[in-house]
Amino acid sequence: MKLQDKVAVITGGARGIGRAIVERYLDEGARVVVADIDRQAIDDTLADLKRERGDAVLLMGQTLNVCDRTSIDSMIKAVTDRWGGIDILVNNAAVFDMAPVLEVTEDSYDRQFSVNVKGLFFTLQAVARAMVERGKGGKIVNMASQAGRRGEPLVSLYCASKAAVISLTQSCGLDLIQYGINVNGIAPGVVDTPMWDEVDALFARYENRPLGEKKRLVGEAVPYGRMGRPEDHAGAAVFLASADSDYVVSQTLNVDGGNWMS
Repeated sequence: MKLQDKVAVITGGARGIGRAIVERYLDEGARVVVADIDRQAIDDTLADLKRERGDAVLLMGQTLNVCDRTSIDSMIKAVTDRWGGIDILVNNAAVFDMAPVLEVTEDSYDRQFSVNVKGLFFTLQAVARAMVERGKGGKIVNMASQAGRRGEPLVSLYCASKAAVISLTQSCGLDLIQYGINVNGIAPGVVDTPMWDEVDALFARYENRPLGEKKRLVGEAVPYGRMGRPEDHAGAAVFLASADSDYVVSQTLNVDGGNWMS
């Protein structure tokens, strides 16, 4: 198993891509922290996994608000007290909003950049400090998006926030590799999660489409032939967290069915 006895924190780990990574990391022998702002979702996820797998000793739930540095520090302390430190961080927590440029609000700007950029960076920074102090290196995986590779109408702020994630991955990776900490990223394309139903509803509003039409069209446009699924991203997350990627630094891997090439 590629992650045997490694301690991995997955932010936004109670649903969607985060939960798929949680499950795959368990398969690979990791001890996994499901870190999420939604305590009920954490509890539901842990209950499901323990019922299905019976490996409660390998699971930990931790309420985390990535916008609150005290919450980040509390998470790191709780994990360190239980398991001695953190070997892997997956920065998956994110939010989405959309609107035409002329209708974008300051509140929407603040929320998306607070979670997607500021929260990701300061979680990375705090965990990296703990990794440096521990002296065993580590792996950090930032979840970006194909939206960070190009601008798109209606989602200017989300695209900009995910472009910032790709840029931070490059800079932080170059800075932290001297400590044996590999920082890399994953850029999903369109992924069939409950959030995409909300996205579809927003497209229906702004593009005057029937509900479900945008989701169908973007799925059909993927060269692979369908939208991504959360589990499609777990293999890349294992690779970037394992010794197989020791010589991979500051890269963001596209996992999008062929939507974007870079």
